[in-house]
Amino acid sequence: MTHKRVAILVSGGGSNMVALVDSMTGDHPARPCLVLSNDPKAGGLVKAAERGVPTAFVDHRPFKGDRAAFEAELMKPLLAAEPDIICLAGFMRVLTAGFVSQWNGRMLNIHPSLLPKYKGLHTHARALEAGDSEHGCTVHEVTAELDDGPILGQARVPVLPGDTPDILAARVLEQEHKLYPAVLRRFAAGDRTPVLLG
Repeated sequence: MTHKRVAILVSGGGSNMVALVDSMTGDHPARPCLVLSNDPKAGGLVKAAERGVPTAFVDHRPFKGDRAAFEAELMKPLLAAEPDIICLAGFMRVLTAGFVSQWNGRMLNIHPSLLPKYKGLHTHARALEAGDSEHGCTVHEVTAELDDGPILGQARVPVLPGDTPDILAARVLEQEHKLYPAVLRRFAAGDRTPVLLG
């Protein structure tokens, strides 16, 4: 069996990356080929290296907002790793349409809301402010539009009395660690049927 090659992009500690990497064993149709970060000090790089996954970084700061130049550098280790699928896992840089189009239909992202609700940042606080009874996370295909694209999975969690954004975020993160690996496994097998949890 030929495994699909998966590159994972992170900016921080990489807890979703760890969930993905740790799931890609046994009869899983994919294997990690690279963990790439925009921050040389990202904790996710250390965790990936501990798991034997090749790592690379392209520090975004020297590019001073020149996204095209940053993405041109980002593309080099990606192309060298020859991934079939790219997973954004807490990658905190907005990617241009030019970059995204080169991976059309092959790039996934996890977002901490029940899309199409609450695109962008501060999703947990916004759900609480709106008085929502449930919240959650979504895995979707990446398109040029921010936090858009076909939905491949969602996990729902109840909003409970006394929830703060941090408490709610922690409950959602637990579901992210279940949802993203489940979606990747299905997606790598060529199945785009959405995974629904909770």
